[in-house]
Amino acid sequence: MADVLLVDDEKSVRSTLAIMLNKSGYSVDEAGSGPDALGLMKDRIFDLLITDLKMEPMNGLELLKKTKHTNPSTEVIMMTAFGTVESGVEAMKLGAYDYIQKPFEKDEFLLLVEKALERKALISEVEQLQNELREKYSFENIIGNSNEMMEVLSMVSKVAKTDSTVLITGESGTGKELVAKALHVNSRRKNRAFVTINCGALPENLQESELFGHVRGAFTGAMRDKRGLFQEANGGTLFLDEIGEMAPPTQVKLLRFLQDGEIRRVGENEPIHVDVRLIAATNQDLEKLIEEGQFREDLYYRLNVIPIHMPPLRERKDDIALLVKHFLTQHHAKGNTKITDVSPEAMEIITNYEWTGNVRELENVIERAVVLASGTVLQQEDLPQSVQREKRVKGGSDLQLEGRTLEELEKHYILKTLDAHDWNQKKASELLGISTTTLWRKLKSYGIEPKK
Repeated sequence: MADVLLVDDEKSVRSTLAIMLNKSGYSVDEAGSGPDALGLMKDRIFDLLITDLKMEPMNGLELLKKTKHTNPSTEVIMMTAFGTVESGVEAMKLGAYDYIQKPFEKDEFLLLVEKALERKALISEVEQLQNELREKYSFENIIGNSNEMMEVLSMVSKVAKTDSTVLITGESGTGKELVAKALHVNSRRKNRAFVTINCGALPENLQESELFGHVRGAFTGAMRDKRGLFQEANGGTLFLDEIGEMAPPTQVKLLRFLQDGEIRRVGENEPIHVDVRLIAATNQDLEKLIEEGQFREDLYYRLNVIPIHMPPLRERKDDIALLVKHFLTQHHAKGNTKITDVSPEAMEIITNYEWTGNVRELENVIERAVVLASGTVLQQEDLPQSVQREKRVKGGSDLQLEGRTLEELEKHYILKTLDAHDWNQKKASELLGISTTTLWRKLKSYGIEPKK
C-alpha cells in the first residue's frame, strides 16, 4: 500500500480526493498548507506528494523544492486551477513527476497517480539492485576451503534457488549473516529487498510493531499507520537474526505467517498476504529454550526446514591463514596498510589462539594490527596483548570440558570474552552476538557486578 500525502488549502477538495484515493487502495494523509505538509514529512517518507500550486503562505513550487531537498525519492504531482503550461513545466524542471489542471476527470487523476507510483517502484528496484551489486554478497565472501566450509557452501548452493525457510545456527561471529545474504543473492529474489532485523536489539514491546506494522491508534504513540518489515520485504527475503530473543507474542504471529503466508498489523484484524522468504539465525540452543518454555516448539519445527550450521573457527583452523590473507588483501587494496605478509611466529600465535569471537574477532584483530604495525610484515608484537598471552600447549585448554555443564561453559565463554576486551560490554556483546541487555542479565544471574 503506497503512502500518499495530499496538500490543498481547500478542505472540500482534499476530502473528495482523499476518498477517491482511499477507495483505490492508497494510504492517504492530508495537510492544509505547505508548512503542515513539511511537518508530516519530518517523521515519515511518503511515496507520493500531491499538492496544489497556489497556496499561502507557501506555494506548491516552494513545497516541491523543499520536499526534493529532504526526501528526493518522493514523487510529486502538481495540481492547479490557475497555472499555465509554463507553471507545470517549471514544476517538472524542479523534479515533479507531472502536473494536472483542475478540473480533471477521476480516471485521468488516478491514472496519473498510478504512473507516478510505478516510476517510484521502478527506481527503488534499480537502487536495490545496485546496492546488492556494490556489496557483492555472494559465495566469494564466505572464505574457507576446509571440509566444514565446503559442506556449508554445498548446502547454500542447493537451497538458494528454493523458497524454503532456512535456520542458520552457530556461534557469534561465524558468518551467519553472510550465508543469509548469499542465499538471497543467489535466489530468484535477488533483485528484490533483503531486509534484516536483530531481534535481540529490539525491546519486546516494539518487536510486533517493527515486524508486522501497526494501524493508527493501536497503542499510545501510534499517530499514523506504519508498514512493518514483512511488507518492506514483500517479494524478497526477511532475515531474522537472534531469533531466540523473539518475544512469545511475536513468536505466535510469526508462526501464523509460516502457516498461511499472512500477517496482521498491530491493532488490525484484517489479514495481509505477503510473499516473503524467511531466513532465521541464532547462536542459542533453541531446543534448550523450548525445554525452558521460552521458545515455541511448533515454531522451531517450522523454522528448521533447512538447517545450516556454521562451524566455529577453532574447528576449522585450516581456514585461518586463508582468512588472514583475505583481510590483509582487503586493507592493502584500500590503501590502509603496506603489510603484505605475516611472520611465522605471528601466524603460529594467530592459528593457536582460541578465537572465542570467531571470524569477526579475527577480522578486528587483523585490522588493529595493520593500523599499528610499522613494517611490511606483520610481527608477533603487532598483535594485541590479549592474543599474545593466549599461547597454548597443543591440544590443551584452560578449562576442562568433561563434566562441565552447558551453563558453566557459557559463563566461562562470556567472562573470557569480557576479560579479553577489558570488560568493554558493548564490544563483548557484539562478539558474543547478544544484546548488551542480555549480557547484563547473564552477569546478574552469575552474581557478578560489571566492571567499569
